[in-house]
Amino acid sequence: MKITSAEFVKSAVWPPQYPEAVLPEIAFVGRSNVGKSSLINTLVARKNLAKTSNTPGRTQLINFFTINEKLSFVDLPGYGFAKVSQSVKKDWGDMIEAYLKERQNLALVIFILDIRRNPSVDDLALRDWLESYRLPYLYILTKVDKLSNNQAASQRRAIEKELRVSSGKTILFSAKTQKGKDKIWQALDDHLARLKDQIPD
Repeated sequence: MKITSAEFVKSAVWPPQYPEAVLPEIAFVGRSNVGKSSLINTLVARKNLAKTSNTPGRTQLINFFTINEKLSFVDLPGYGFAKVSQSVKKDWGDMIEAYLKERQNLALVIFILDIRRNPSVDDLALRDWLESYRLPYLYILTKVDKLSNNQAASQRRAIEKELRVSSGKTILFSAKTQKGKDKIWQALDDHLARLKDQIPD
């Protein structure tokens, strides 16, 4: 997809604060510091559309962006090892669940994992939750430039085995080299086209 515009819309916490549900939305989820913001910025060819940070847990709000005035990207707060209180962690979990459960125009969840780490208990719990609500999702393995090709291939197989998905069902991505960018856009375009075909005239 050629990006002609990418704009921040608003930040929100709970459903009454969300922007109007008009455009199909792609939600980006993953544990803290997994590279969600870097992935979004790379996909839309902008350096600072989504704010990046080396501090896990910096994103504490749901951030909405409009792409080409035809699509919305939604950056959800990271979960996992951020150094925050248990009450804050619970609020984050409730915030993410409320969005995923109630957002009617949610088209696809981009499920992001760091290829250097095996799926955590939180990752597997989110996977089970998405399955239970029958929400479509796509696995992206980030930071592949940190490993050699052989290491990346081996770790990919291990992660896919733990996730119980068939070989090749994950997409390898690097914000540094832009590896996987075109594959991700192709997957998004194909998914949105299928959804459009399912809408009755």
